[in-house]
Amino acid sequence: MLYAIIGKDAPGTRETRISARARHVARVDALVTAGRLIIAGPFPAIDSADPGPAGVTGSLIVAEFDSLTDAKAWIAADPYVTEGVFDSVEVQPFIKVRP
Repeated sequence: MLYAIIGKDAPGTRETRISARARHVARVDALVTAGRLIIAGPFPAIDSADPGPAGVTGSLIVAEFDSLTDAKAWIAADPYVTEGVFDSVEVQPFIKVRP
């Protein structure tokens, strides 16, 4: 089943996000390799494809996991969670309708 993972950044964690990014991306890339990733990316803090120093406010990942428990365990082990970038995380079952 697909699950939507929405992480909201804690205030003042831009530098922590930058330092944890390579490890976070490696975990997301493992989902790509496994054929489980549908979409992933950050929410820019401003209405721009390149928010520059404004940074981002969080991230969205839609991926396939065996269960809600597995999706929650996956994100709980992510550097953005373990290093305090995400202030909150929501994980919900997701049904892809289009495309």
